[in-house]
Amino acid sequence: MSAERPRGDVLHVWQGDELSTGGSEAGVEADPRLLVADSWLVDDGSVLALDVHRDRFAGSVAGVPAGPDADEVSAFWAATVATLPRTGAWFPRVELVAGDAGDRPGRARLQLRLRPAPPRRRSAVLATAARDPRTQPTVKGPDLATLGSLVAEARARGADEAVLLSPEGHVVEGAWSSIVWWRGDALCLPADDLPRLPGVTVRSLTTLAAVLGVDVLHDRTRPDELDGFEVWSLGALHGIRIATGWIDGPAPAEEPGRLALWRARLDRLRRPIDA
Repeated sequence: MSAERPRGDVLHVWQGDELSTGGSEAGVEADPRLLVADSWLVDDGSVLALDVHRDRFAGSVAGVPAGPDADEVSAFWAATVATLPRTGAWFPRVELVAGDAGDRPGRARLQLRLRPAPPRRRSAVLATAARDPRTQPTVKGPDLATLGSLVAEARARGADEAVLLSPEGHVVEGAWSSIVWWRGDALCLPADDLPRLPGVTVRSLTTLAAVLGVDVLHDRTRPDELDGFEVWSLGALHGIRIATGWIDGPAPAEEPGRLALWRARLDRLRRPIDA
């Protein structure tokens, strides 16, 4: 999940058995033709859980009718990894997009959008979204455009991220992030049956918590029940951001040192691309 960034994306289109540069263009955050997308942070050649991003992308592509087969996706991924810069900060996105009129009828296209990473932040202000527009809540890509409109609305209210609620009013996830919170020393996630994107950062965090013996709870929680709790927004770009406010919502808290400790722990899980 992402935020505003510098202009100057470079598009690489998968043609035959190689990536061809499509040229530079203005940043396109949410192409309405997107069928599947995945993005991650590359910082001087290091990445967090790149294999998990690969598996999530490949798994979602496999569910698209008339999409590329597993061998083609594997070849595309290998070419993508070879193309990634080993220096600097980047936020690349792999995409499967619906074919244009000039493409073979019904043929979806793989492409890599190489993007400079925008500034990373340690905190965020949240706002409850007025609606949940998702049509495919477990697949990243097809709903990015409508979710982006929720973020724009949240920003107009002075927030950074919009929080989606279930029909019963329980926290599900952010428009562009996963939402978790701390109940004492236990890390809490939305209940498993609340449909949401399988976030890579939240998976890394919960795996690390399990290894360290930290309780991980899944529950149904309304925003008003989070008053005085530490709330985090998780995503591939920023890693962990702490909620410092919630527009017309609860007053989140912060336990001194916890955020820095867990951000450092996640950072130690980063690995060189070529490792």
